[in-house]
Amino acid sequence: MAWRKMRLRDSEVWARVDDEGNPIAAAGRVEIRYNAKVPKAYHAAVKNLEPIDGSKVMPDDHCAVVEDGAGPSKGGTRTTKAAALAKGGVDGPKIADGAIIVYADGACSGNPGPAGLGMVLIDGRSRLERSEYLGTGTNNIAELTAVLRALEAAPDDTRPLAIHTDSQYSIGVLSKGWKAKANTELVLAIRAKLAGRRNVTLHYVPGHSGVLLNERADELAREAVTSRSTIEKRYDR
Repeated sequence: MAWRKMRLRDSEVWARVDDEGNPIAAAGRVEIRYNAKVPKAYHAAVKNLEPIDGSKVMPDDHCAVVEDGAGPSKGGTRTTKAAALAKGGVDGPKIADGAIIVYADGACSGNPGPAGLGMVLIDGRSRLERSEYLGTGTNNIAELTAVLRALEAAPDDTRPLAIHTDSQYSIGVLSKGWKAKANTELVLAIRAKLAGRRNVTLHYVPGHSGVLLNERADELAREAVTSRSTIEKRYDR
């Protein structure tokens, strides 16, 4: 395998390619790196990658070997905080056995500006993805609404529910007693839903750190902002 510089929206990234410079996709997604020297891997939809004229195909060792939990790896691995967070083992409550797992994220262009949310829900072998356009709003509104959609998407209050977000603001105003100086009605509505059901835990994950489902939720949120549309799909894994 090799690497080639490509354009991903407003960024230039290194993408996994074959010897001819064509993206190597698995389930429609390609491994990418924002910085060749940083051992953090991400994934992008192949349709969102555009070759850059004149970019050279570079050998496999052009990009640093990734750490465990940061994406596909070559050779040995080592545990990172991001990997542990993805498993619920650091800086958060333990995830209950049999829990419904949700990754929720928000995006905004302009803050305020066009806003959207992304959500990935995993329930056994079932996977639900939602990309929802919210109209004009702030990033905090998008992040909070993503948590709300996670609660609405898992209506069975007898099941444990683990919601992952990279918004410390959302976790603070919803579970740490932070005073909400804005978005008070939305915060109160979500707090009421949280109080009305059992076994819901909020987990912080660092954004853009290689936690793949969080990266996917971020991608869905940004797609909603770009497309100005709402799409929901369910898959059997």
